[in-house]
Amino acid sequence: MNKNIVAFAFLITLQVFVCSCKGQKSLGNKEPQLPNTDLKTLKFTVQAADDWSALFLRKSGWFGADGIFAIPMDGVDSAGAATSQETVLLFSDTMIGEVLNDSTVKPGFTMIHNSVAVLKGGEPKKENIEFFWDSKTDGTPLSLFVPSTPASKPGEYYWLGDGFVNPAKDYATYIFGYRVHDVNSGSFGFAEVGNTLIKIPKGSKPPFKDQVQMDTPFFLPNDTDTYGSFGACIFANTKEAGAPNPDGFVYVYGVRGKAKNVMVARVLPAQFENFSEWTFWDGSSWNSNINSVGNITDRVSNELSVTPLKDGRYAMVFQVDGISNTVGLRLSNHPNGPFGPIIKLWDCQETSTSKNFMVYNAKTHSNLSRPNELLISYNVNSFDFFHDIYRYPNLYRPRFIRITLL
Repeated sequence: MNKNIVAFAFLITLQVFVCSCKGQKSLGNKEPQLPNTDLKTLKFTVQAADDWSALFLRKSGWFGADGIFAIPMDGVDSAGAATSQETVLLFSDTMIGEVLNDSTVKPGFTMIHNSVAVLKGGEPKKENIEFFWDSKTDGTPLSLFVPSTPASKPGEYYWLGDGFVNPAKDYATYIFGYRVHDVNSGSFGFAEVGNTLIKIPKGSKPPFKDQVQMDTPFFLPNDTDTYGSFGACIFANTKEAGAPNPDGFVYVYGVRGKAKNVMVARVLPAQFENFSEWTFWDGSSWNSNINSVGNITDRVSNELSVTPLKDGRYAMVFQVDGISNTVGLRLSNHPNGPFGPIIKLWDCQETSTSKNFMVYNAKTHSNLSRPNELLISYNVNSFDFFHDIYRYPNLYRPRFIRITLL
């Protein structure tokens, strides 16, 4: 064999070996980024998001509501996504009427049980938002969603839970509805009696006359310590939703009992209407028996959120103990927990105005948040509502804070 050819082959082999060693050394020096396993500490700053709070300060038509869940209509729920989206906002009990001189409500206002708004883009500008409800032929306001399932009974109405757009089901919107009726006893005068899944086909517009309602088995009507329902939060841990570490499941959270315990179920998006395919976390495994569902944490509110953070952790945001001045957060390394201790985010000041005022249902709106931020809303109400609504006509609306992660 030609000596020059042998020498050339040896040189090429040597270069490949050297480059390979350099590459291995480079990879060896680069430590893989591990998830943050600290469940007790979150570095952040917080401030009032007055621009978002002002968006719901209105004098005519829709002038107050509670609830507020945000649903990105293209299904992408990651921070900053709202810039190029339409977002549907869900509200429960809603006030329709006129506010005079910022100080009183004109007699004849109406309270309906649910409404929606459509926000175009991610900026809190009043020209970008429009509110919707149903109405009679004479213009009298009506709720958009009224129980009509086989299990529904006259006199029942819906408060709305969380919702999401499901790409695996032709981009239909799914919303949880809690069937509620009025009672003559108890502190709040109402009781939940069932759980419904409301389906809105892609492209449907308010008042959603083509909606489909399905009774679900996701209401637990036992004693006061185990009574509860699913739908308090939906977290789509999917590539389509923009989740950073997707496992392909949709997680649905529920709240039960006086201790405000959290439960969680999960299902593949394509099986969302097939309730027999849902499984429930029993504390050690996913179980098809809903009665085996365990508690993953406690002291939350009946509405909450679970949001993935860039460092691999999941942030659950809620109003501590259901009704309190404190917006709290718990951290976990998994959507199903365990979650760490409460980290206090914000002390709500609205209750300093009146001893009747209450604050509840804090949650993050992921797609409306900027990158590296949690945009959080909470609701304000009164224990003496029909008296205070005349004195404080703009009381009953969401307020917002902005958490910047450091």
